[in-house]
Amino acid sequence: MSTHKSGFPNPLRWIGAGVLGTFAEIGRLSTFAGRMAFAAVTPRWFFGQIWRQMIQIGFYSFPVVGMSAVFIGAALALNIYSGGSRFGAEQFVPNIVVLGITRELGAVITGLMLAGRVSAGISAEIGAMRVTEQIDALETLSASPFRYLYAPRLLAAIISLPILVAASDIIGVMGGWLVSVFSLDFDSATYLRNTLDFVTTDDIIVGLTKAVVFGAVIAIMGCYQGDRSQAGATGVGRAATLSMVGAAVLVLATNYIMSNLFAELGL
Repeated sequence: MSTHKSGFPNPLRWIGAGVLGTFAEIGRLSTFAGRMAFAAVTPRWFFGQIWRQMIQIGFYSFPVVGMSAVFIGAALALNIYSGGSRFGAEQFVPNIVVLGITRELGAVITGLMLAGRVSAGISAEIGAMRVTEQIDALETLSASPFRYLYAPRLLAAIISLPILVAASDIIGVMGGWLVSVFSLDFDSATYLRNTLDFVTTDDIIVGLTKAVVFGAVIAIMGCYQGDRSQAGATGVGRAATLSMVGAAVLVLATNYIMSNLFAELGL
């Protein structure tokens, strides 16, 4: 280790090593993502694998996504009502609830839920296959793991996430409706009419577009960390943790970038 004459460690060496390591990791992840994307958009496709992954990613995630959405919608309505009552603006609760859920919270909450459940699960599954040399066996048989293992998970996530987000939007809005009607004394017909009149096609498209990107992020991080998993239970567990944390951070980062982009485009 490089040190000063006084014997203290050289902090510049640590900073430089950290920066170089970060750029090297970004390069490896980008290359891996590019290979996954190429395998996903070119034949041959394994439709049985894609269908199985859609069941794993989409169908089995629906309960947790639905429960999260209804509570988010309910809490959002309560907080908007509480804040709006200070300015006499309680009547805008349905408008803000549907806008917040369709443009932001529906996609982000669904993305974060699946970052924990799906990305970690993919990483653990791929990691177990890597350390038991099943992936090496595929390569020995001239079967590309990118085409047979990784691309189906990417396609399944890209297809499943918008469906889950659409369901999350509906359930979240209904959660806000339940609280507003049964706790805050809103008229049900008026609440629903204001919701439908205020939401636009652009709001829905923004949320679903984000869902497609979040699905790709979740699948790529899960496969990438799983493929790099080290031997042993500790290595597989570490890969699952890294994939979950990385996917969650990237979901939030890409959400900010896309929100800025959509604002610039006037959507």
